[in-house]
Amino acid sequence: MDLLWFLSALSVFTLQERAGTGAMTLKSVLLRQLRPGGGASACSPAQHSRRRRSWVWNQFFVLEEFTGNDPLYVGKLHSDVDKGDGQVRYVLTGEGAASIFSIDESTGDIHATRRLDREQQAYYTLRAQARNRDTNRLVEPESQFIIKVQDVNDNEPKFLDGPYTARVAERSPVGTSVVTVVATDADDPTYGNSARLMYSILQGQPYFSVEPKTGVVRTALPDLDREVRDSHLLVVQAKDMIGQIGGLSGSTSVTVILTDVNDNPPHFPRRSYQFSVRESELVSTVVAKIRAVDPDEGPNAELDYRILDGDGLGIFSITTDSHTQEGLITLHKNLDFETKSSYMLRVEASNLYVDARFLSSGPFSDVATVRLLVQNVDEPPVFHSSVSWMMVSEAAAVGTEVGSVLARDPDATNSPIRYSIDRQSNLERYFHIDSGTGVITTAQPLDRETVAVHNITVVATERLDPSLTGKAVVLISVTDVNDNPPSLAIDYDTFVCENSEPGQIVQTLSAVDRDEPEEGQHFLFSLSEAGQNLSFTLRDNKDNTASILTRPGGFLQRDQLLHLLPVVISDSSRPPLSSTNTLSITVCTCDAAGEPRSCRQGAPLLLLVSLQSAVTAAVLTCILTLLGVVVVTAAIRRRRRDPLTVVAERCVQENIVCYDDEGGGEEDTEAFDMLALRHLNTTGQSHQTQARTLTSTSEPTSEGNWLFLPFIRERLQQADLDSAAPPFDSLQTYAFEGSGSSAASLSSLNSLDSFNSQECQQNYDLLKEWGPRFRKLADLYGHREGGGWPCSPQITPVEWRQAPVLIQTPVDNQE
Repeated sequence: MDLLWFLSALSVFTLQERAGTGAMTLKSVLLRQLRPGGGASACSPAQHSRRRRSWVWNQFFVLEEFTGNDPLYVGKLHSDVDKGDGQVRYVLTGEGAASIFSIDESTGDIHATRRLDREQQAYYTLRAQARNRDTNRLVEPESQFIIKVQDVNDNEPKFLDGPYTARVAERSPVGTSVVTVVATDADDPTYGNSARLMYSILQGQPYFSVEPKTGVVRTALPDLDREVRDSHLLVVQAKDMIGQIGGLSGSTSVTVILTDVNDNPPHFPRRSYQFSVRESELVSTVVAKIRAVDPDEGPNAELDYRILDGDGLGIFSITTDSHTQEGLITLHKNLDFETKSSYMLRVEASNLYVDARFLSSGPFSDVATVRLLVQNVDEPPVFHSSVSWMMVSEAAAVGTEVGSVLARDPDATNSPIRYSIDRQSNLERYFHIDSGTGVITTAQPLDRETVAVHNITVVATERLDPSLTGKAVVLISVTDVNDNPPSLAIDYDTFVCENSEPGQIVQTLSAVDRDEPEEGQHFLFSLSEAGQNLSFTLRDNKDNTASILTRPGGFLQRDQLLHLLPVVISDSSRPPLSSTNTLSITVCTCDAAGEPRSCRQGAPLLLLVSLQSAVTAAVLTCILTLLGVVVVTAAIRRRRRDPLTVVAERCVQENIVCYDDEGGGEEDTEAFDMLALRHLNTTGQSHQTQARTLTSTSEPTSEGNWLFLPFIRERLQQADLDSAAPPFDSLQTYAFEGSGSSAASLSSLNSLDSFNSQECQQNYDLLKEWGPRFRKLADLYGHREGGGWPCSPQITPVEWRQAPVLIQTPVDNQE
């Protein structure tokens, strides 16, 4: 009854039909209060001009997650047409009809038969019908209504983006925003406090705080120091029902990482450092490393080192290793223990990047003292100059002094020095050096035209410790003297035409001189007085060239084919040198343009060319002859060393002797001993016995056996001495079966000894049946007189020559 009192105060909707249009509208009216035990009252229809047909029902709500055993009552449908006589039947259709919601068709009561979840579906849209029970016709137009699922607090808050990771700079002010956490609640935010959340920190105080309504996490302390603690783990809780007791809650974690700022200056762990340096260390060598400590990281920990002062300011330098942030002290100049044995440096380390907010705490730098002790080592000799230039004339006599070098021992011992010249730089031994004084003198005549500059290496060795050596390079330039006369630049091939005019230039000459005078080359040309030529004259052009000109009189090949002109060339040195060069000029028959057509080289030229060709051919012939002799000699020596075997013997280890001609059988083998073939079945004989038998039986057979006996004995001896060599067989094949064989014949052909044997009675009638190809063979084995078939064919000399294709002569198997 209480439920009905509550429902009576809710609005209802009246579906009316507009006049003239037939459209239906929903109208809300207020119902009278329902009395206990009373029925539902309808609205008074007197206020309308026409009779209304309307639906009247309550607005329906249903609680989610109902856990009762009986169906949950939702509400009641009622129509004005229903007089309560049972003639109206209510029908429910739409979302969840019959599956979730059921209706009493007589009373219109609606019940929920299943548990509902608002988070899955917040409301259901259904349609109601009122039909006549007898006719099943609608007594009211179909109308649509909604059943809304009312929310209960059944979902806890959830952080969908958690867990969180945030970064904030160390030493940030209080209240600096770090991160915003957001929780969501699936409950209805428009109904009650089920979705109204409140945030709080469960872990992370007093360093951080969270705003209760917004979820913004902020710093709570001003001096968060990354060098003390670089990260914090927070636990943030979200609780619905505005945080009241009984509300549901959820939590998430927030990892806050403190980022670095340059709030710490660098400092050296020690106030002073000491290192030892060998005096032999090379320039640019790192001799010491120091490192200042900076607890910051990244760019805030990058350092810069510099030398403030000290007596080693120009001797050493310092740089920063970008990877390790160490200060690398590098040797800038050579050290000398005997000059100075220690150095002192003041080194400063400072940050490259400084945060002005923290300058008030002090300077971001530190200073340390570095002492470098020079260690004495036994050093090699040192030359006053590593490279020396000297000059000497190419006309200098052997033993002329060129110059001297000087080296010293830089150590306190001041060991005596011994000088020498590196053999690799003085292979021709042009120079000599005094081992005690270092004076360099010439050892051989010099020629500037051969080697203009000599590059030698002088070695200085300590006499007390020969393992310590120093080297210096000495460049000796050979100066020029006039020792080479000038000569023609090339071998000129000069010709003159028979129809040349007087004064015509037939050749322009130039000269070369291997010498190089300081004032330059200047040559003088002239004709030799002893060989004045009446046909040509020479004109010096005063520019290191000369022209050959023709004289009047003309030229004829038949008179003189070749003219030899001696040209004298001298230089301008003091004293001058000169040379006489012979210029050959050939007389030629030329065309109108002056081009030679026929020169008919003279006999001297032909003789010269022929002589050169002959000499060349003779030299080549001698070389080829010597080469042939060497090759033949080598082949003979190798043949004597190697066994006389053919290729097949090396491969199959056999000696096969083949005969392509038809000889006389065994009777034609006087040069060989056939005893080995006749006694092949005899076993147990040694090589020595066979050799003795071979020798004894072969000697009386022929006068030519002496040619083979030494060879056979040599081969037999080699085989006896070589225990690893396999036995060699000798196979002799004969194409013609001779007579006198002690092994006897294995063939039935021409076997006279078996003529009267039982085999002679064989029947060869089958040969006639085999056709015309075997007719000749059948005739050969024709029936002899007196009956029977012969054991051998009857072959005449003529028939033997005609039958080689038809008859295969068997070969005695002598194996």
